[in-house]
Formats: sequence, C-alpha cells, structure tokens
Amino acid sequence: MDEGIIQNLNERLENASENGHEGLSEVDVREQLEILQERAETVIRKHPVKSVIAGLLTGFIIAKIFNSED
Repeated sequence: MDEGIIQNLNERLENASENGHEGLSEVDVREQLEILQERAETVIRKHPVKSVIAGLLTGFIIAKIFNSED
C-alpha cells in the first residue's frame, strides 16, 4: 500500500487520540470515522491485491500471537 497514505492515516489517528479528551462530539467522531472509512476504501480499491495480502498477513500474525499463548 502507499506508505504516504498509511503514514497520514496513522498521524491522524494519533492526533485524534491525543485530542480525544478535548470534547469531540459524537457527530464529529462519526464524521471523522466516515472520512477514514472512505479513504480506506479508496486505498483498497486502488490496491486490491496488496490489501488482500495485508489482511491475510495481519490474520496470520494475530493467529500466531494467540496460538503462542497456549
């Protein structure tokens, strides 16, 4: 996936979490989530194969983490 988009999303999420206690209303949160969803959908549509691979890799890593606890 495009590293610039991912970095931008990470920065926005970090800023949102830092500023979250400053009184964001429920409407603001919904609007921000809709924007993030639209951007994620755009990235997935532009790079479907990479998105599937990233999803599979994420699932594999999470499965390894949970299986290693046994």
